[in-house]
Amino acid sequence: MSAYIIGRITVTDPGRYPDYTAETPALIAKHGGCFAVRGGAPATLEGPEEIRRIVVIEFPSRAAAEAFYNDPDYEAVRAIRWEAAESELVIVDGV
Repeated sequence: MSAYIIGRITVTDPGRYPDYTAETPALIAKHGGCFAVRGGAPATLEGPEEIRRIVVIEFPSRAAAEAFYNDPDYEAVRAIRWEAAESELVIVDGV
């Protein structure tokens, strides 16, 4: 069953954030994942207006998604995101 990592990102350092986005595609692919959504212009249908960057990454399984997130190679890249953005990430199983 596929699993998704969903992120809501507020970029706080636009000069540094591209260092993060340049590194993530190869690491995601390493674990069988791909971007379903990577930014774009959100349009709020209900609730408070969403102005954050939305990212949805599909993986073949929850184990693959967790392996990506816990990958030591991603750990260093994740630190860049922590420096350049405020983030909320969740993992959810597909159907």
